[in-house]
Amino acid sequence: MGPVRLIVYSDYLCPWCYLAEHRLAALAAELGDALALEWRSFLLRPRPEPGRDLERFMRYTQSWLRPAAEPDAPVFRVWESSEGPPSHSVPAHLVAKGAAGLGPAAFAALHLRLLRAYFEQSRDISRLDTLRAIWLEAALPEADFAASFEQPLVQRTLAEHNEAVALGITGVPAVRVAGTDAFVTGAQPLATYRRWVERLRAGVLHEAS
Repeated sequence: MGPVRLIVYSDYLCPWCYLAEHRLAALAAELGDALALEWRSFLLRPRPEPGRDLERFMRYTQSWLRPAAEPDAPVFRVWESSEGPPSHSVPAHLVAKGAAGLGPAAFAALHLRLLRAYFEQSRDISRLDTLRAIWLEAALPEADFAASFEQPLVQRTLAEHNEAVALGITGVPAVRVAGTDAFVTGAQPLATYRRWVERLRAGVLHEAS
C-alpha cells in the first residue's frame, strides 16, 4: 500500500498555516513513509503593496499570540524589527519552489527556514536580500537562487493558487486528499489530522482486501 498523500494549500505569511505545518510535520515524523505531504501555493497577498505601515503591521502581529497559545504550536514572536512589512506573498513561494527543484531535502530545509524567519525572527521574507540570505543559511547552491524567479515557477505558483480558488478554497491552511476535490480548512488539532489519516489508511486497506 502506498502512502496517504495530502495536498496542503498554504501561504508563508499565514500564522495558522505555520501552526498547521508544525502539526502535519509532527504527524509525518510519526508515520514515516505512510504519509506524504505536498505543499502548494495560496496567495493571501498576490500583488505587491508597497508603503504598508510598519507600526500598524507590528500591532497586527499581536494576533500571532492566538496560534502561539494553541497546543503543539511552534514559536511565534511579535514583530520586533525595522524590516517590513512584507509587500506580498509571491517571493517566498518562488524560492520555496526553486528549492524543491533541487530535491525534497532542499525544499524541507528552506520551507521551515522561511516560516521561522518570518514568525520567529521578524525578517521580511518578501525582500530579495533576505530570501537570498535564508537560501544560503539552508546551504543551497548560490548559483541556483536566481532560477527561483524565472517565469515557469511564477506560472506554477499562480496556477496552484487558481487551482485552490477553483476548488472553492477561500482561506488557508486547506488540506485535501490527492485525487479528490474534498478539503478541510483551518489548522486542525494534531489528533484530528491523525484520526483523518488513520481512516484514510483503513479505507485503502479495506479496498485492497
